[in-house]
Amino acid sequence: MKGWHFAADKLRDGRPLPPKGTRLEHAGECVPCQSGLHFSQRAIDALQYAQGPFVARVEGPDDALPHGKPEDKRCGSWRVNLTEYVDVSRTLHLFACEVAERALLAEIAAGREPDARSWRAIEAKRQWLDGKATDKELAAARDAAWAAARYAAWAAARDAAWAAARDAAWAAARDAAWDVQNELLERVLTEALESPAQETG
Repeated sequence: MKGWHFAADKLRDGRPLPPKGTRLEHAGECVPCQSGLHFSQRAIDALQYAQGPFVARVEGPDDALPHGKPEDKRCGSWRVNLTEYVDVSRTLHLFACEVAERALLAEIAAGREPDARSWRAIEAKRQWLDGKATDKELAAARDAAWAAARYAAWAAARDAAWAAARDAAWAAARDAAWDVQNELLERVLTEALESPAQETG
């Protein structure tokens, strides 16, 4: 079973990140989130459990124990690295910008105009990635966007009918959006794994 695994600059047990082709073995019982070798079949699920920005394509046993609701994590007795681990920090920042921008465009398509501070926050992040904005400027743009989002949530919550409709539609919309985001994430991560030099360029 193929999957994705995120890590910090070392594995959680302190071992160095294994190179491509390495097979790790776990002796003893596999208990999700406690013992065993973990991975997720979808990149978007693996990202939720990320300990750091290093990612590798991996393979584990077909009978790896499922975990979570929905079952978004697997735990097995072995895991093989199909690729090297690559630091995808920049890719993840750009992915976040892309997802945020798509959300704002969806608001426009629904007839709602997003607060301009949200657009400025996305642009500030991209400028920060290119060294054209300082940490302070990025933090200010982020804080302004959060203030805009909090106000929008408060205004929407005043409308009880909207709240009821939101609750009824949320699960289906979330699942559909999750699938779209996973497709995008797996594409950009695959590109990063195939051309790791782009991360430092």
